[in-house]
Amino acid sequence: MSGADLAVTRRTLLAGAAATALTPLRAAATAAPVVVTTLGPIRGSAEGGLHVFRGIRYGQDTRQRRFQAPLAPRPSRDPLDAFAFAPSCPQKNDRYKATSEDCLFLNIWTPEARPGGRRPVMLYIHGGAYSTGSVVDPLNDGRHLAAAHDVVVVTVNHRLNALGYLYLARLDPRFADSGNAGQLDLVLALKWVRDNIAAFGGDPNRVMLFGQSGGGAKIATLMGMPAAKSLFHRATTMSGQQVTASGPVNATARASAYLAAAKAAPAELPALPIERLIDALGAVDPILGGGVYMGPVLDMKWLVRHPFWPDSNPQSNAIPMLLGNTHDETRAFIDPDGPKLAGIGWDNLAERMAPELKVDILPEWVVDQYRRQFPSYSPEQIFYAATTAGRSWRGQVIEADARAAARTATWVYQVDFRSPTQKNRGAPHTMDIALSFGTLDAEGSFTGTGPEARKASATVMAAFANFARTGNPNGAGVPTWPVYALPDRTTMLFDSASRAVPDPRRWERELFARVPYIQPGS
Repeated sequence: MSGADLAVTRRTLLAGAAATALTPLRAAATAAPVVVTTLGPIRGSAEGGLHVFRGIRYGQDTRQRRFQAPLAPRPSRDPLDAFAFAPSCPQKNDRYKATSEDCLFLNIWTPEARPGGRRPVMLYIHGGAYSTGSVVDPLNDGRHLAAAHDVVVVTVNHRLNALGYLYLARLDPRFADSGNAGQLDLVLALKWVRDNIAAFGGDPNRVMLFGQSGGGAKIATLMGMPAAKSLFHRATTMSGQQVTASGPVNATARASAYLAAAKAAPAELPALPIERLIDALGAVDPILGGGVYMGPVLDMKWLVRHPFWPDSNPQSNAIPMLLGNTHDETRAFIDPDGPKLAGIGWDNLAERMAPELKVDILPEWVVDQYRRQFPSYSPEQIFYAATTAGRSWRGQVIEADARAAARTATWVYQVDFRSPTQKNRGAPHTMDIALSFGTLDAEGSFTGTGPEARKASATVMAAFANFARTGNPNGAGVPTWPVYALPDRTTMLFDSASRAVPDPRRWERELFARVPYIQPGS
């Protein structure tokens, strides 16, 4: 693709990115590219005017290094094909059929795989808490974003669940890296990007991380990890915060519960079949109940302080940041047609709602306050409003306020665009994935493909791309978006007609601020 072609493409698509997301990209202008990297020559494919590389190895097979820090791959003299997605990390999730411990691979979409492009790099980290998920999901396809905004899109897989976050260090010092191995995989991927992305047309000095749910939490954690310092330059967390990490004592208790389920000592784990390691994830969490929690650990080696407690980590304050949530977070993972909502009424609302709030607050009082404030709300509406505010928004409010107190470059958004295809879901958790990637018609999208969805997506994509390019989301295609500051707390409401408003969740924010927030898994 020539420089003139890129200039025309960029001017055209900045004005209408969402239209591009649902129309065929123009025919490929170049042959299949071969790029020389630290791994050796890598052969990609030409697809619809882009150069695409799927399944680029950034780390060695982790099967040989269970519960240890990853190693950079050995280079190859022969060209390596990057035509297909590599396996995802083994997990308790039947959605991803191709899984393997050899899962340290990334994928790239670029307008032109040639040095000198110096395009912003947008690197996506998937959700699924710290236990499931993969960037092979069609929602995470980077072609629309790369084409619409002349950026290089990178998506990354890494170790999850026990393979990435089982904290064994206090039980066996040989596994000193175990509690944060998954984070160290991401650090290694960022180093690979630093050393190689220029050859793909990217700018190693303009790397933006964005991630949804667990992906956002991983990013919030990386922002304060000394090993990740200077490896990325902007951060966007989408419905995913990490105020505090897991404490080492609680993490050890969880490891003990996991070992009991696996019927193994720490020294035996490296030799166990992977199926047995995954089955043991069904252990009961000794702190939270339910399945055993896995997540980053305050191990005082790789993570030496909490990400946003007691304040915003000074290392992270230097990084411009976008934080976002959706209006109806819990409508995604608490099924409106499921047993938790079956037969809900005023007589059982408090009881049903209490375990879902994740904070210790008198549920009957919460119900009473909501009924006074929103007299037209049904029991179901109060259930979702309160659980979203008490459970899903608190972490973001704490992080945003902490960054505002430190006078950092921070912008906050809320997705108000409601699903036209599943109207009982409102604007649920995961809504912003399709909006930010332009994958409105992908499996799993709540957005639909109508003109209102296209408008919302155009604004989100433009804001994210502007942020990647300049460190500020303002610019072409985005309404004026002030920095988040106290006491105004101005927030962008992404919708078919997006707008910035001051403190849109003030009443609910103040209601739940009466009680302490404890990050689940801490």
